Amino acid sequence: MPPEPRANPELIGHDDAARTLAEAAESGRLHHAWLIAGPPGLGKATLAYRFARWLLAGRPAAPGRTPLFLAESDPVFQRVAAGAHADLLSLAPNLGERGKKEVLRAEDARAVRRFLSLTAAEGGWRAVVIENLEQSERGIVQNILLKTLEEPPPRTVQVIVTDAADALLPTIRSRCRRIDLHPLAEDAMRQLLDDWLPDMPATKRAGLARIADGAPGLALTLAAGEGLEMQALVERLLAALPNLAARQALEIAEATTARRDAAALVTFFALLRRAIAASLRAAARGGPPAAWLGARSLSDGAVLWERLGRLADETERLNLDRKQAVLTAFGLLADG
Repeated sequence: MPPEPRANPELIGHDDAARTLAEAAESGRLHHAWLIAGPPGLGKATLAYRFARWLLAGRPAAPGRTPLFLAESDPVFQRVAAGAHADLLSLAPNLGERGKKEVLRAEDARAVRRFLSLTAAEGGWRAVVIENLEQSERGIVQNILLKTLEEPPPRTVQVIVTDAADALLPTIRSRCRRIDLHPLAEDAMRQLLDDWLPDMPATKRAGLARIADGAPGLALTLAAGEGLEMQALVERLLAALPNLAARQALEIAEATTARRDAAALVTFFALLRRAIAASLRAAARGGPPAAWLGARSLSDGAVLWERLGRLADETERLNLDRKQAVLTAFGLLADG
Protein backbone atom coordinates (compact mmCIF):
# COMPACT_ATOMS: atom_id res chain seq x y z
CA MET A 1 0.00 0.00 0.00
CA PRO A 2 1.30 3.51 -0.76
CA PRO A 3 2.01 6.05 1.99
CA GLU A 4 -0.31 8.98 2.55
CA PRO A 5 0.05 11.84 0.02
CA ARG A 6 2.38 14.01 2.12
CA ALA A 7 4.83 11.08 2.42
CA ASN A 8 4.43 9.57 -1.04
CA PRO A 9 7.65 9.81 -3.10
CA GLU A 10 6.03 8.52 -6.30
CA LEU A 11 3.92 10.33 -8.87
CA ILE A 12 2.69 8.10 -11.67
CA GLY A 13 1.09 9.34 -14.87
CA HIS A 14 1.06 13.08 -14.14
CA ASP A 15 4.47 14.20 -15.41
CA ASP A 16 2.98 17.00 -17.52
CA ALA A 17 1.17 18.50 -14.54
CA ALA A 18 4.32 18.31 -12.40
CA ARG A 19 6.34 19.88 -15.22
CA THR A 20 3.88 22.78 -15.46
CA LEU A 21 4.41 23.57 -11.76
CA ALA A 22 8.19 23.20 -12.00
CA GLU A 23 8.46 25.45 -15.05
CA ALA A 24 6.28 28.11 -13.40
CA ALA A 25 8.55 28.12 -10.34
CA GLU A 26 11.74 28.19 -12.39
CA SER A 27 10.44 31.09 -14.48
CA GLY A 28 10.67 33.44 -11.49
CA ARG A 29 7.00 34.38 -11.90
CA LEU A 30 5.33 31.67 -9.86
CA HIS A 31 1.61 32.31 -9.46
CA HIS A 32 0.58 32.53 -5.81
CA ALA A 33 -2.41 30.15 -6.01
CA TRP A 34 -3.02 26.87 -7.82
CA LEU A 35 -6.12 24.73 -8.15
CA ILE A 36 -5.53 21.02 -8.74
CA ALA A 37 -8.81 19.47 -9.84
CA GLY A 38 -10.09 16.12 -10.99
CA PRO A 39 -12.07 13.06 -9.90
CA PRO A 40 -11.25 11.41 -6.55
CA GLY A 41 -8.25 9.13 -6.25
CA LEU A 42 -6.08 10.45 -9.10
CA GLY A 43 -3.15 11.68 -6.98
CA LYS A 44 -4.08 15.37 -6.64
CA ALA A 45 -2.94 15.66 -3.03
CA THR A 46 0.21 13.67 -3.81
CA LEU A 47 1.07 16.23 -6.50
CA ALA A 48 0.28 19.15 -4.17
CA TYR A 49 2.63 17.92 -1.43
CA ARG A 50 5.29 16.98 -3.99
CA PHE A 51 5.25 20.56 -5.27
CA ALA A 52 5.26 22.08 -1.78
CA ARG A 53 8.22 20.11 -0.45
CA TRP A 54 10.26 20.66 -3.65
CA LEU A 55 9.63 24.40 -3.36
CA LEU A 56 10.47 24.45 0.35
CA ALA A 57 13.67 22.51 -0.36
CA GLY A 58 14.89 25.23 -2.72
CA ARG A 59 13.85 23.68 -6.07
CA PRO A 60 16.67 21.11 -6.30
CA ALA A 61 17.58 19.85 -9.76
CA ALA A 62 17.16 16.12 -10.43
CA PRO A 63 18.01 15.31 -14.06
CA GLY A 64 16.32 12.20 -15.36
CA ARG A 65 13.74 12.16 -12.57
CA THR A 66 10.04 12.93 -12.62
CA PRO A 67 9.59 16.71 -12.21
CA LEU A 68 9.48 18.03 -8.63
CA PHE A 69 11.58 15.12 -7.36
CA LEU A 70 12.98 15.28 -3.85
CA ALA A 71 14.80 12.34 -2.29
CA GLU A 72 13.14 10.64 0.67
CA SER A 73 16.38 11.09 2.62
CA ASP A 74 16.16 14.87 2.31
CA PRO A 75 15.37 16.54 5.68
CA VAL A 76 12.63 18.64 4.06
CA PHE A 77 10.96 15.50 2.70
CA GLN A 78 11.07 13.91 6.11
CA ARG A 79 9.67 16.96 7.92
CA VAL A 80 6.84 17.37 5.42
CA ALA A 81 6.03 13.66 5.69
CA ALA A 82 5.87 14.00 9.47
CA GLY A 83 3.73 17.14 9.31
CA ALA A 84 6.50 19.05 11.06
CA HIS A 85 7.76 21.62 8.55
CA ALA A 86 7.34 25.11 9.99
CA ASP A 87 6.73 26.72 6.59
CA LEU A 88 4.00 24.33 5.45
CA LEU A 89 0.39 24.46 6.61
CA SER A 90 -1.97 21.73 5.47
CA LEU A 91 -5.73 21.52 5.93
CA ALA A 92 -8.10 18.67 5.17
CA PRO A 93 -11.52 17.53 6.39
CA ASN A 94 -10.87 14.83 8.98
CA LEU A 95 -12.92 12.31 10.88
CA GLY A 96 -14.15 13.72 14.13
CA GLU A 97 -15.91 12.14 17.09
CA ARG A 98 -17.44 8.70 16.49
CA GLY A 99 -16.06 8.67 12.95
CA LYS A 100 -18.28 11.50 11.75
CA LYS A 101 -17.04 13.24 8.64
CA GLU A 102 -15.97 16.78 9.44
CA VAL A 103 -15.77 19.81 7.15
CA LEU A 104 -13.31 22.67 6.95
CA ARG A 105 -14.47 25.41 9.27
CA ALA A 106 -14.02 29.14 9.67
CA GLU A 107 -11.25 28.67 12.25
CA ASP A 108 -9.31 26.60 9.71
CA ALA A 109 -9.48 29.41 7.16
CA ARG A 110 -8.41 31.97 9.77
CA ALA A 111 -5.44 29.74 10.59
CA VAL A 112 -4.32 30.14 6.98
CA ARG A 113 -4.44 33.91 7.26
CA ARG A 114 -2.44 33.86 10.51
CA PHE A 115 0.11 31.47 9.03
CA LEU A 116 0.65 33.60 5.92
CA SER A 117 1.12 36.72 8.03
CA LEU A 118 4.25 35.22 9.60
CA THR A 119 7.82 35.41 8.36
CA ALA A 120 9.17 32.22 6.82
CA ALA A 121 10.88 30.22 9.57
CA GLU A 122 13.60 29.01 7.20
CA GLY A 123 13.95 32.17 5.17
CA GLY A 124 12.44 30.80 1.95
CA TRP A 125 8.92 30.08 0.75
CA ARG A 126 5.80 29.33 2.72
CA ALA A 127 3.22 26.93 1.35
CA VAL A 128 -0.39 26.04 2.16
CA VAL A 129 -2.06 22.86 0.92
CA ILE A 130 -5.85 22.74 1.29
CA GLU A 131 -7.51 19.43 0.46
CA ASN A 132 -11.18 19.15 -0.53
CA LEU A 133 -12.08 22.79 -0.06
CA GLU A 134 -15.54 21.95 -1.38
CA GLN A 135 -16.12 20.15 1.94
CA SER A 136 -16.39 23.32 4.01
CA GLU A 137 -18.91 25.42 5.85
CA ARG A 138 -20.88 26.79 2.94
CA GLY A 139 -19.47 30.09 1.72
CA ILE A 140 -17.88 31.09 5.03
CA VAL A 141 -14.55 29.31 4.66
CA GLN A 142 -14.09 30.23 1.02
CA ASN A 143 -14.89 33.89 1.65
CA ILE A 144 -12.30 34.04 4.43
CA LEU A 145 -9.68 32.42 2.21
CA LEU A 146 -10.52 34.77 -0.63
CA LYS A 147 -8.73 37.61 1.16
CA THR A 148 -5.43 35.72 1.10
CA LEU A 149 -5.92 35.00 -2.61
CA GLU A 150 -6.65 38.65 -3.39
CA GLU A 151 -3.71 40.04 -1.39
CA PRO A 152 -1.09 37.26 -1.18
CA PRO A 153 2.03 37.91 0.87
CA PRO A 154 5.32 37.63 -1.04
CA ARG A 155 7.01 34.24 -1.50
CA THR A 156 3.90 32.29 -0.60
CA VAL A 157 1.94 29.72 -2.58
CA GLN A 158 -1.44 28.17 -1.87
CA VAL A 159 -2.43 24.88 -3.47
CA ILE A 160 -6.12 23.96 -3.37
CA VAL A 161 -7.05 20.35 -4.11
CA THR A 162 -10.63 19.63 -5.11
CA ASP A 163 -12.77 16.79 -6.40
CA ALA A 164 -15.49 19.27 -7.41
CA ALA A 165 -14.12 22.55 -8.77
CA ASP A 166 -17.60 23.76 -9.70
CA ALA A 167 -18.52 23.72 -6.00
CA LEU A 168 -15.96 26.46 -5.31
CA LEU A 169 -16.80 30.14 -5.52
CA PRO A 170 -16.13 31.64 -8.97
CA THR A 171 -13.95 34.24 -7.26
CA ILE A 172 -11.80 31.45 -5.79
CA ARG A 173 -11.43 29.74 -9.15
CA SER A 174 -10.62 32.96 -10.99
CA ARG A 175 -7.69 33.73 -8.71
CA CYS A 176 -6.02 30.34 -9.14
CA ARG A 177 -4.13 28.79 -11.99
CA ARG A 178 -5.86 25.51 -12.66
CA ILE A 179 -4.37 22.10 -13.38
CA ASP A 180 -6.74 19.24 -14.20
CA LEU A 181 -5.58 15.69 -13.59
CA HIS A 182 -6.96 12.92 -15.76
CA PRO A 183 -7.41 9.15 -15.28
CA LEU A 184 -4.31 7.02 -15.66
CA ALA A 185 -3.74 4.82 -18.67
CA GLU A 186 -4.47 1.12 -18.29
CA ASP A 187 -0.80 0.11 -18.15
CA ALA A 188 -0.04 2.63 -15.39
CA MET A 189 -3.03 1.43 -13.35
CA ARG A 190 -1.94 -2.18 -13.78
CA GLN A 191 1.60 -1.33 -12.65
CA LEU A 192 0.41 0.48 -9.52
CA LEU A 193 -2.08 -2.16 -8.43
CA ASP A 194 0.48 -4.93 -9.01
CA ASP A 195 2.87 -3.06 -6.72
CA TRP A 196 0.32 -2.03 -4.10
CA LEU A 197 -1.84 -5.16 -3.90
CA PRO A 198 0.54 -8.06 -4.66
CA ASP A 199 -1.41 -10.51 -2.50
CA MET A 200 -4.69 -9.89 -4.30
CA PRO A 201 -5.52 -12.31 -7.14
CA ALA A 202 -4.81 -10.83 -10.56
CA THR A 203 -8.44 -11.19 -11.62
CA LYS A 204 -9.57 -9.07 -8.66
CA ARG A 205 -6.91 -6.44 -9.38
CA ALA A 206 -8.17 -6.29 -12.95
CA GLY A 207 -11.73 -5.89 -11.69
CA LEU A 208 -10.71 -3.04 -9.40
CA ALA A 209 -8.87 -1.32 -12.23
CA ARG A 210 -12.01 -1.58 -14.38
CA ILE A 211 -14.41 -0.03 -11.91
CA ALA A 212 -11.91 2.60 -10.67
CA ASP A 213 -11.71 4.24 -14.11
CA GLY A 214 -8.02 5.08 -13.99
CA ALA A 215 -8.00 6.43 -10.42
CA PRO A 216 -5.51 4.44 -8.30
CA GLY A 217 -6.57 6.00 -5.00
CA LEU A 218 -10.18 5.09 -5.76
CA ALA A 219 -9.06 1.52 -6.50
CA LEU A 220 -7.54 1.30 -3.03
CA THR A 221 -10.67 2.76 -1.46
CA LEU A 222 -12.76 0.21 -3.33
CA ALA A 223 -10.47 -2.58 -2.16
CA ALA A 224 -10.87 -1.45 1.46
CA GLY A 225 -14.63 -1.03 1.06
CA GLU A 226 -15.32 -4.39 -0.60
CA GLY A 227 -15.48 -2.69 -3.99
CA LEU A 228 -16.07 -5.77 -6.13
CA GLU A 229 -18.80 -7.01 -3.80
CA MET A 230 -20.47 -3.58 -3.74
CA GLN A 231 -20.28 -3.35 -7.54
CA ALA A 232 -22.11 -6.68 -7.77
CA LEU A 233 -24.82 -5.34 -5.45
CA VAL A 234 -25.16 -2.15 -7.52
CA GLU A 235 -25.57 -4.24 -10.68
CA ARG A 236 -28.11 -6.45 -8.94
CA LEU A 237 -30.06 -3.39 -7.83
CA LEU A 238 -30.09 -1.75 -11.25
CA ALA A 239 -31.06 -4.98 -12.98
CA ALA A 240 -34.12 -5.25 -10.71
CA LEU A 241 -35.37 -1.71 -11.33
CA PRO A 242 -38.00 -0.43 -11.80
CA ASN A 243 -39.66 -3.48 -10.22
CA LEU A 244 -37.46 -3.89 -7.15
CA ALA A 245 -39.24 -6.20 -4.71
CA ALA A 246 -39.33 -5.19 -1.07
CA ARG A 247 -37.58 -8.39 0.03
CA GLN A 248 -34.80 -7.91 -2.50
CA ALA A 249 -34.38 -4.27 -1.47
CA LEU A 250 -34.00 -5.31 2.15
CA GLU A 251 -31.44 -8.00 1.27
CA ILE A 252 -29.29 -5.51 -0.66
CA ALA A 253 -29.59 -2.92 2.11
CA GLU A 254 -28.49 -5.46 4.72
CA ALA A 255 -25.55 -6.57 2.57
CA THR A 256 -24.28 -3.01 2.17
CA THR A 257 -24.47 -2.29 5.90
CA ALA A 258 -23.21 -5.59 7.32
CA ARG A 259 -19.80 -4.21 8.23
CA ARG A 260 -19.44 -2.29 11.49
CA ASP A 261 -17.68 0.63 9.79
CA ALA A 262 -19.16 2.68 6.96
CA ALA A 263 -16.55 1.86 4.29
CA ALA A 264 -18.76 -0.50 2.30
CA LEU A 265 -21.69 1.91 2.36
CA VAL A 266 -19.51 4.77 1.10
CA THR A 267 -18.28 2.50 -1.69
CA PHE A 268 -21.82 1.40 -2.59
CA PHE A 269 -23.03 4.98 -2.96
CA ALA A 270 -19.94 5.96 -4.96
CA LEU A 271 -20.44 3.09 -7.39
CA LEU A 272 -24.18 3.73 -7.68
CA ARG A 273 -23.57 7.39 -8.53
CA ARG A 274 -20.84 6.35 -10.96
CA ALA A 275 -23.36 4.15 -12.81
CA ILE A 276 -25.85 7.02 -12.97
CA ALA A 277 -23.21 9.44 -14.26
CA ALA A 278 -22.09 6.96 -16.94
CA SER A 279 -25.64 6.49 -18.14
CA LEU A 280 -26.24 10.24 -18.27
CA ARG A 281 -23.06 10.79 -20.27
CA ALA A 282 -24.11 8.09 -22.74
CA ALA A 283 -27.56 9.63 -23.11
CA ALA A 284 -26.06 13.10 -23.60
CA ARG A 285 -24.06 11.72 -26.52
CA GLY A 286 -27.23 10.45 -28.17
CA GLY A 287 -27.24 6.90 -26.85
CA PRO A 288 -30.27 5.23 -25.29
CA PRO A 289 -30.73 5.93 -21.56
CA ALA A 290 -30.46 3.02 -19.17
CA ALA A 291 -33.82 1.35 -18.58
CA TRP A 292 -33.46 1.75 -14.83
CA LEU A 293 -33.40 5.54 -15.15
CA GLY A 294 -37.01 5.32 -16.24
CA ALA A 295 -38.49 8.36 -17.95
CA ARG A 296 -36.11 10.83 -16.32
CA SER A 297 -34.66 13.62 -18.42
CA LEU A 298 -30.94 14.40 -18.29
CA SER A 299 -31.62 17.21 -15.83
CA ASP A 300 -33.74 14.92 -13.63
CA GLY A 301 -30.95 12.33 -13.70
CA ALA A 302 -28.45 14.97 -12.62
CA VAL A 303 -30.73 15.92 -9.72
CA LEU A 304 -30.92 12.25 -8.71
CA TRP A 305 -27.11 11.99 -8.79
CA GLU A 306 -26.85 15.09 -6.61
CA ARG A 307 -29.49 13.91 -4.11
CA LEU A 308 -27.79 10.54 -3.69
CA GLY A 309 -24.48 12.29 -3.06
CA ARG A 310 -26.04 14.52 -0.43
CA LEU A 311 -27.73 11.53 1.21
CA ALA A 312 -24.44 9.62 1.35
CA ASP A 313 -22.57 12.61 2.77
CA GLU A 314 -25.16 13.37 5.45
CA THR A 315 -25.37 9.72 6.47
CA GLU A 316 -21.62 9.55 7.01
CA ARG A 317 -21.17 13.01 8.50
CA LEU A 318 -24.17 12.90 10.85
CA ASN A 319 -23.87 9.20 11.70
CA LEU A 320 -27.41 8.45 10.49
CA ASP A 321 -28.95 4.99 10.21
CA ARG A 322 -27.13 3.37 7.29
CA LYS A 323 -29.74 0.79 6.36
CA GLN A 324 -32.44 3.43 6.25
CA ALA A 325 -30.20 5.58 4.04
CA VAL A 326 -29.87 2.76 1.51
CA LEU A 327 -33.64 2.16 1.50
CA THR A 328 -34.17 5.91 1.03
CA ALA A 329 -31.82 5.76 -1.97
CA PHE A 330 -33.87 2.92 -3.42
CA GLY A 331 -36.97 5.07 -3.03
CA LEU A 332 -35.33 7.93 -4.93
CA LEU A 333 -34.44 5.53 -7.74
CA ALA A 334 -37.93 4.07 -7.87
CA ASP A 335 -39.55 7.53 -8.13
CA GLY A 336 -38.44 7.77 -11.76
